[in-house]
Amino acid sequence: MTTPDGRGIRGHTQYVQRVVPGDSGDVFRILHVCTGNVCRSPMAERLTRHGLARRLGPGAAGMLVESAGTWGHEGAPMEAHAAAVLTEYGADPSGFTGRELLDDHVIDADLVLTATRDHRQQVISMGHAAGLRTFTLKEFTRLVRAIDTTTLPEGSVTERARALVRAAAALRGWLLAPSPDADEVHDPYGAPLSYFRSIGEEIHTALDPMVTALTGVGAGVRPS
Repeated sequence: MTTPDGRGIRGHTQYVQRVVPGDSGDVFRILHVCTGNVCRSPMAERLTRHGLARRLGPGAAGMLVESAGTWGHEGAPMEAHAAAVLTEYGADPSGFTGRELLDDHVIDADLVLTATRDHRQQVISMGHAAGLRTFTLKEFTRLVRAIDTTTLPEGSVTERARALVRAAAALRGWLLAPSPDADEVHDPYGAPLSYFRSIGEEIHTALDPMVTALTGVGAGVRPS
């Protein structure tokens, strides 16, 4: 089965089960990518889910958030320090298993957010017209901050999210990073908990305005 833009839907049965009853069946898919898929991208995945749930309540089921690694440790648990940081933010680290990045993951994603520019290039090099929907996490947040979100459609959350990705892609060549390192989230693997906390804070700081822009709901607003 394919989406309207011709991209395949992997695991269609799971896809249907994620949709809120009565929903149109439209799902916006976010894919976080790092190297091993045991530290940065799991933290980003679960913090994104947490932020969406706080803003949208049951409506968050229309946003499917996953992660994978360019050298992913298939089936591996999340690194213990990463799980501890998630718990400190109130996010749920349970049930996570690492995945190697596959073509299907990129094909299915509406938005790919990578830890570094190198990861971004690796995703784009896989093809699948991924260039216009693949950003580093910090790059996407920087671009989103420059977008007038009042110009985004007022329909479904998925419509709004897709329009935001298109707007960010259009800005990319005009709004450059202040330094090469500005768009990077460095790898904490093997580092002490204190460094994981600093990386977790970087990820959370980048995600918060991004999730607000995607949903149109501020972090302080609870779903009714």
